[in-house]
Amino acid sequence: MVRVAYCRDAGSVSSVAQQIAEGVFQIDTRLGGWDNITAGYLVVGASPCLIEVGSQSSREVVLEELASLGLGPEDLASVAVTHIHLDHAGAVGDIAQAYPSAKIYVHERGARHLVDPSRLISSAARAYGDLLDSLYGRMAATAAERIVVVGEGDAIAVSPQHVIEVFDAPGHAKHHLGYFDPNSGLAFTGDAAGVLLPEVRMLRPATPPADFDLESALTSLAKFKERNPVALAFAHYGVYGSPVELLDEAREALIAWAEVAERAYRAGRDIAQELIDEFVVDIQGASAEAMARFETLNGVHSNATGLKIWLERGGSTSSSQQDLHHRH
Repeated sequence: MVRVAYCRDAGSVSSVAQQIAEGVFQIDTRLGGWDNITAGYLVVGASPCLIEVGSQSSREVVLEELASLGLGPEDLASVAVTHIHLDHAGAVGDIAQAYPSAKIYVHERGARHLVDPSRLISSAARAYGDLLDSLYGRMAATAAERIVVVGEGDAIAVSPQHVIEVFDAPGHAKHHLGYFDPNSGLAFTGDAAGVLLPEVRMLRPATPPADFDLESALTSLAKFKERNPVALAFAHYGVYGSPVELLDEAREALIAWAEVAERAYRAGRDIAQELIDEFVVDIQGASAEAMARFETLNGVHSNATGLKIWLERGGSTSSSQQDLHHRH
């Protein structure tokens, strides 16, 4: 394994592809034209793999960056998405069309939505309103024969001696996967470890509707830790060292948000307002614009709705932690 030194402040601030480890390039997919919000990662080798493609509004940026890295239409072997939310997978259909040899790797629960995204788009339109077209875009369909379903224990070959390990990482969504590259030591977390933007510097959980589950989310964080990564590659946004400490922080933040939400729910109080009162603070050095983008990407009200649905299904912080303790 190639060990690369990172520090906690290593979240990249750049709008062009840059090498962040041996054989790995970070691409700012520039959600809606915003810098340092959404990232994709190209793992190079005989069969290059792009992890995360960003939203449909990102397609031209991603295509330009892949071309700048020397990838012609037949050169990209695979695209792997952590999950099918539009800020991670919205451009899949467009990238598949531009790179006709690439296989598309996705969780089994997400595969059918890439083939026929109409239901996904309808749900997103209800959630995002006008932002769907102005910020995210929609999703072009991907031919079923291009899609490869992967899950726990699978691997994606980058070269004969180099594979990216795949594992189930639900919690944020049932169709969430984790990826680990043993060659670089990077773990690609999608939204499993939350959102940590370079301009804001505050780790916030991502607990959206409709299938957030605390117990699953905590189990997934443990899976990332078990792989002993050298650093975490966040989709939102960048690469950060001290991965054990950061995963512990993500765990603590998830539990803290869930506990506040549960107390509010049991008492019949407004969950979103309780979360705002407890966790939303002015971040020193963060501009009003940066904070507004943070809220758009990972808003408290969306998180509150996801937590409320989890609680309505019978979720509780005590049972989630007890079950996890028994299994580990």
